Amino acid sequence: MRMIIAALPLLALAACQVTKDEKNDSTTVEYNGDIAENTLDAVGNKAEDIAGKIGNDVEQSADKVENKVDNTNIKVDVDTHKDKATTNSN
Repeated sequence: MRMIIAALPLLALAACQVTKDEKNDSTTVEYNGDIAENTLDAVGNKAEDIAGKIGNDVEQSADKVENKVDNTNIKVDVDTHKDKATTNSN
């Protein structure tokens, strides 16, 4: 989230077009909304792609864990020692 907030000023800066007129000794800075929109779309698409990959990795990891659990044999042998009953001396 912090990365997205930090990237917003960079996106705005990337949409600026600077032209320098040497004859008039002036500099013009223009904001191009189309470039900003295209850049924002590209960033959104990349974020969606990354989120999809993370989701796939999580699902694959969950499947691996499930397979490990399914293949685990647990043997429990409970012996009550009825023939060696003791009394509590407290």
